Amino acid sequence: MENSKELRTWLDDLGLDHPLVIAGPCSAETEEQVLNIAHQLKDTDVNYYRAGIWKPRTRPGNFEGVGALGLNWLKKVKEETGMKTATEIANANHVELALEADIDLLWIGARSTVSPFIVQEIADALDGTDKIVLVKNPVNPDLSLWLGGIERLYKSGIEKLGVIHRGFSTYEKTKYRNIPEWQLAIELQNKFPDLPLICDPSHISGNRDLIFDVSQTALDLNYDGLMIETHFDPDKAWSDAAQQVTPERLVQIMKDLKIRKETDAEAEYNNKLNQLRAQIDVIDNSLIDTLGKRMKVADEIGTLKKQKNVAVLQSKRWNEILGNMILEGEQRGLSEEFVLKMFKAIHQESINHQEKILKS
Repeated sequence: MENSKELRTWLDDLGLDHPLVIAGPCSAETEEQVLNIAHQLKDTDVNYYRAGIWKPRTRPGNFEGVGALGLNWLKKVKEETGMKTATEIANANHVELALEADIDLLWIGARSTVSPFIVQEIADALDGTDKIVLVKNPVNPDLSLWLGGIERLYKSGIEKLGVIHRGFSTYEKTKYRNIPEWQLAIELQNKFPDLPLICDPSHISGNRDLIFDVSQTALDLNYDGLMIETHFDPDKAWSDAAQQVTPERLVQIMKDLKIRKETDAEAEYNNKLNQLRAQIDVIDNSLIDTLGKRMKVADEIGTLKKQKNVAVLQSKRWNEILGNMILEGEQRGLSEEFVLKMFKAIHQESINHQEKILKS
């Protein structure tokens, strides 16, 4: 599969003057709930109304969706509001039922993307469809697995393709439900700049208070659209209550988001500059996070040295680190002077941490 302008034809044909917006409840709960939310979104910038019909949960016993019954509710959404519809599919049976219900946009979830067997089953069932099919990133940060899902669909003759970035699971406790790992999505963009890229700030955030900031970062990184979970009473939602926003809040988010448009040479320059600066911000945040993790390890070393009454400074170990890092830096285009200054500063901070522990 190679990059081609034709990959984004389906998106360009929509003729939007704003990023693509897919919104609606995490789960279809009742017919009344589905139609209530749809009517509140029908005159907004929302392009596709989403609702989860089948909800694979991490552990059994939680609400796992209403099943095929919910497809009838989505058909009513289209009849009553004229909105196009979207839902997640996880196997060939889901595909058959969703196509029968004339769902306009289908996506493969993160838990499905991890399995080439599942993706291939879905691709075979979708063979020849003219529906839009999007692939969420796999649970783990694996770019090849993500692209592999797209390639399997592409080989099945599906032309309207795109990807959804919903973040990656981690055992570490962070402010995000799923850490963004923006750099991986940026790498995907660089490989396939014309493949539509949608951000799912709801699943990245896991917290409605973070959705605006995550959405703005995505637009600054030149994403093509957003998928935002929306419920008229989020706190009482049957699934993922904390990450859903009301239709009113969604409309406000869409109004407040800044969209960079390329209208002339100067605008093109500023747009590109903002994209690059957004990438720098992502990398800088990652650097700070990594340095924080490094110092936590230094703290553990300090505790161990205190227990064994060992000196903080280990000159042989330090010289080995410095020599290795200078060589690594050269391979990445970093000068010896810069690497020396950077690692001396890191080493000094590490020493400060360990001395503080030894003196405590």
